[in-house]
Amino acid sequence: MSIIQPEKGFRAGLDSVLLGASVPEGTHRLLDLGAGAGVAALCALAHSDALSATLVENNGDMAALATENIAANGLSDRAHVLEINATATGAERRALGLATDSFDVVIANPPFFEAGTQAPDPGRAAARHTDGEVGGWIRTAVSCAHAKGEVIFIHLAQVLPQLLAAFDARMGAINVLPIASRPGQPASRVLVRGRKGSRAPMRLLPPLVVHGESGNRFAEPVRSILRGEARLDWQE
Repeated sequence: MSIIQPEKGFRAGLDSVLLGASVPEGTHRLLDLGAGAGVAALCALAHSDALSATLVENNGDMAALATENIAANGLSDRAHVLEINATATGAERRALGLATDSFDVVIANPPFFEAGTQAPDPGRAAARHTDGEVGGWIRTAVSCAHAKGEVIFIHLAQVLPQLLAAFDARMGAINVLPIASRPGQPASRVLVRGRKGSRAPMRLLPPLVVHGESGNRFAEPVRSILRGEARLDWQE
């Protein structure tokens, strides 16, 4: 898989790869909210020939890059990009071609930085800045998932209370996967997964550790995920 990204500004990394690898086997219709250059969706598509994807991106330049990346990887027959704000109203989304109650899985990597810490580059700031409110993104994700669809978000660990509140209000079978850089370190990221129409209890999973005790080598299963050899195991 080849990816074109901006020379400057926000560039997708491990978070996007893990998000793409978190899409469960057997998914047929995927929605990627805030898709950027399309890395997460493309990773998911690489795992399954039966998967089709809709990528939603509000930034016109990034949407164009995502379309270019889809074509460069020979996936134009299975993926397309819609230029829509992730927190647009339902009527606005439908008018721009984004259906509700339609997707098996919705994934998102919302903006990260809190107010007052915008990156100096405008493109990076647009991708990373947030006022801390993820509820709008989750409302859109749940609205677009079908009656038994799943929603998967990756975000900063300190945003977990807001994520859980919004997920719990709309979904069940919530799984929380902490992501730590090294063994014994606090998690810096979390993957949160929920299912519409479920009343199953929440599960807090063992952390996914990215590196070993020292050095820059990736630990398993992250190494295999980065090579495209494995999906993320939600231990179901």
